[in-house]
Amino acid sequence: MYTENDLRDAVASGAVDADAADALRNHVRGLREVPAGDEEHFRLINSFNDIFVTIAAVLLLVAMAGIGQAFTPNIDGPPPVAGLLVAAAAWGMAEFFTRKRRMALPSIVLLLAFVGGVFATLLGLVAIVFDGDNLGRGNELLGASLISGSALITAAAAWFHWRRFKVPITVAAGAAALAITVIALLVGVLISSGTDPDEGLVLPLVFVVGLAIFAFAMRWDMSDRERQTRRSDVAFWLHLLAAPMIAHPIFHWLGVTDGSNIGPAAVIGVLVVYIAMGLVALAVDRRALLVSALAYVLVALTWLFDRFGAVELNVALTALVIGSALLMLSAFWTPIRRAVVDMLPGDLQARLPISGAMTTA
Repeated sequence: MYTENDLRDAVASGAVDADAADALRNHVRGLREVPAGDEEHFRLINSFNDIFVTIAAVLLLVAMAGIGQAFTPNIDGPPPVAGLLVAAAAWGMAEFFTRKRRMALPSIVLLLAFVGGVFATLLGLVAIVFDGDNLGRGNELLGASLISGSALITAAAAWFHWRRFKVPITVAAGAAALAITVIALLVGVLISSGTDPDEGLVLPLVFVVGLAIFAFAMRWDMSDRERQTRRSDVAFWLHLLAAPMIAHPIFHWLGVTDGSNIGPAAVIGVLVVYIAMGLVALAVDRRALLVSALAYVLVALTWLFDRFGAVELNVALTALVIGSALLMLSAFWTPIRRAVVDMLPGDLQARLPISGAMTTA
């Protein structure tokens, strides 16, 4: 079984002509009656060996964390030696399984372990150098600055990892670290100025940062409209990161997260917002927004059926409605998307992912 990445590599190495590769893509598209770009390819597992290697790698990383914790004094924070050993082990294993073997699932796990290990190391060092008293009340800005600095250094480490291994999820990991940098620093400034950074202030920050990451993801998407290169894979992970950061604040403001406080207006608002997200997802040809908002829609519809008297069947009816709608959307994704894109301005259509046969530029 050959993946899109294998086909790209064959073209890059000269083993397959680019026109022949495009012809193969169009042939497969014709068989499936779905444009290759609309399928949103996502490489995770090539064989069971990927799972086998991932399990072994996780066991080794857990061992490194345990050894490092034994050499770390009791501190109010993550043990830095453990984080350092995990990051080093993850980088070392990536030299073989990512750079040479190019295994997808182990590469993702090792990248997350490396970034998490670096961040844990920095936070642990901060906890050792600055004890709880130094970072307590009155020094919130210092604490937020140290957390922001740790996240910024972690983003730099992710950049070096990207330069070395080119794992698509790395860019999203770096973007997440930068998001933590910005949010932590702004929260520290708010606290130091005497403002209580409750959800009314933090959630707007999360929402704005989520929009920024979404825009960054679209830059990667627009540079590969036919979704034939690694840039499309990078955009996939960025969309996956941005989606919950956009969805959660919106549905929180609608009152969905309050549980029993959901009202008819909130339910209508949830459905309207979800439809709007669906139109955006169709336009940009990414399903992450729909998936990230799904839980809130389930909660809202469950409340709705419960209020209409279907207490025993509210969960089943909700699953039936949402499941049927998503299956229909999936089955007719391409024609619906074409209709949505055709209603957009021509200059915007020229920037969105294509919905047709692959062609060579």
